[in-house]
Amino acid sequence: MPAVKNQNSLKGADLARCALSAWLLGVTLEYLLLPGELRALEGLDGFAHMSLGRVLGVTCAGTGLLLLLSRCASGRAARRWMLPGCFGVLSALALSASFSWALLGACVLIFLVLAVYGLRGWNAAPEPEACDGAEGKAFRRITAGLGALFFLFVCAWTVGRVYSFRTPTYDFGIFSQMFYSMKETGLPVTTLERDGPLSHFLVHMSPVYYLLLPFYCLFPTPATLQVLQAAVMTSALIPLWKIGKLHGLTGAQRMLLCALLLLYPAFSGGSSYDIHENCFLTPLVLWLFWAIDRKSTPLTALFAFLTLTVKEDAAVYVAVIGLWLTVRAFLRREGRRELLTGTALLAASLAWFFLVTSFLASSGDGVMTYRYENLLYGGSSSLLTVVTAVILNPMKALFECVDGEKLWFIAMTLLPLLGLPLLTRRYERYLLLIPYFLVNLLSDYAYQHSIFFQYTFGSLAFLLYLSAVNLADLQVPWRKTAALALAGAVSAGCFGAVVVPKAISYPALCIRNSDTYDGIREFLSQIPRDASASATTFYTTFLSQRETLYDVHYASREHLLSTEYVVLSETDTNSYAKYASFGEEGYDSLVALLEENGYRPWAELAGELIIYRRSA
Repeated sequence: MPAVKNQNSLKGADLARCALSAWLLGVTLEYLLLPGELRALEGLDGFAHMSLGRVLGVTCAGTGLLLLLSRCASGRAARRWMLPGCFGVLSALALSASFSWALLGACVLIFLVLAVYGLRGWNAAPEPEACDGAEGKAFRRITAGLGALFFLFVCAWTVGRVYSFRTPTYDFGIFSQMFYSMKETGLPVTTLERDGPLSHFLVHMSPVYYLLLPFYCLFPTPATLQVLQAAVMTSALIPLWKIGKLHGLTGAQRMLLCALLLLYPAFSGGSSYDIHENCFLTPLVLWLFWAIDRKSTPLTALFAFLTLTVKEDAAVYVAVIGLWLTVRAFLRREGRRELLTGTALLAASLAWFFLVTSFLASSGDGVMTYRYENLLYGGSSSLLTVVTAVILNPMKALFECVDGEKLWFIAMTLLPLLGLPLLTRRYERYLLLIPYFLVNLLSDYAYQHSIFFQYTFGSLAFLLYLSAVNLADLQVPWRKTAALALAGAVSAGCFGAVVVPKAISYPALCIRNSDTYDGIREFLSQIPRDASASATTFYTTFLSQRETLYDVHYASREHLLSTEYVVLSETDTNSYAKYASFGEEGYDSLVALLEENGYRPWAELAGELIIYRRSA
């Protein structure tokens, strides 16, 4: 029986290898047809001269031809060499058109992977069995203690931002007012987000926020939201511990794996810009992986559904997992269950994505496709164009992924893991790197490749899962422990050098300037809770527990002048830039506008703030 299973697996792997080789052949031929001046990877002009139909046609015909050639020994040899060979030619052409050392390094790394895959094939070694022992309880307690420390660390960091008035309107002021509205009316309405009453779900579809609402209702303050984010992030330890157990890691190894997550710079760093729905992605994606590995259909459906409720683009993570499962089932021929699960996840996530994005495009604020302008050609604004661009010219996509400003991000996300997500001969696992490349590296939107923004939460769940399962494949136990210990040491170094100084600055500010901040809070508390107000960006959070609130910088004059109170910071010159005219400072022009419309100084905090109130 084992021999038959292996033979079937090899047939699936051979088909995959032939299809990949044929696609690279089609891409290489299409790139060769371009005039020399259009091969440069910096621009998008070459796409107008490339044909998706030709590439797909060559891919289909080439796949069939390679399968036929596989029947003879010489044909099998040619098939094995074609994969790295086509990529080598394509890399040489691209590097001659747009050379960079980063692109050269990426091409060499991918060439080595493809060479091993093409020449040696797919590794069908059995999965390790789950293990546990008496030592598991002790290490579980240690892990829980580390989680508690991490929770307190993130709370001190983010709550410190609230109490030091460092949380701007975009995005924390918006979410703080949104939760106030959810508590009062059940609806996620804000006036801050788009300068007027609007449901946040017309900008981002994030019903997962309702999971936090009961806890917020108990303690309805902005700081509560930061504490809840810290709790959600810390909860990722539970599925990660369970994944390690399912894949045969010992208690000590699981503890080290969880410590690696807590020390991972992009994990804690993702909280630095205050609460976002993305914080749910790390625990939910890890729970989804655990449910799949546990072979539980109900739990898989539950966690896939919860992941989809995080945000409209969360469908990407579920779709990639579905694609990975489908390909893995095809390669291993392990029965219908895994194939059905994979195709169901893929179909459901794509259906949800197109349904939600169509709703946002027709009734909401639209989909933020501008973040991929570096791949949108021909005047298109569709994400399908991004997919087409990657299929037509993968070297353009690779060039964008290793752009100079992204190298630091790559270092801070892969070095702390010792490159473990890349070290596997189960080649279908490379599909799980798609979120990392698509969300963090492919876009030119600067925040998506920064460890200090929320866009890391989803992709790092994939990187941690890959690290865990690739480690489990190692046959020598001490190597697993050594790799985890070394990765933890590297992560700790990066965490201490890059994350800690930024994090501790906020609680330090609160302690050092406590009297000043107490005075500001007391001063702003004079404004009645039921009154409408406008304020500069760093004071909207404190004032967010009200129905009508506008940001001075983004509000229209009509909305600004409709509020009863206007809070101005004497030092925030950026908020008044649009009011500057005829050589007059924006602040002075705004004050003149307010006085012309019946506003008078109502209260003043010397050197800091002044509140204007509209007279009856």
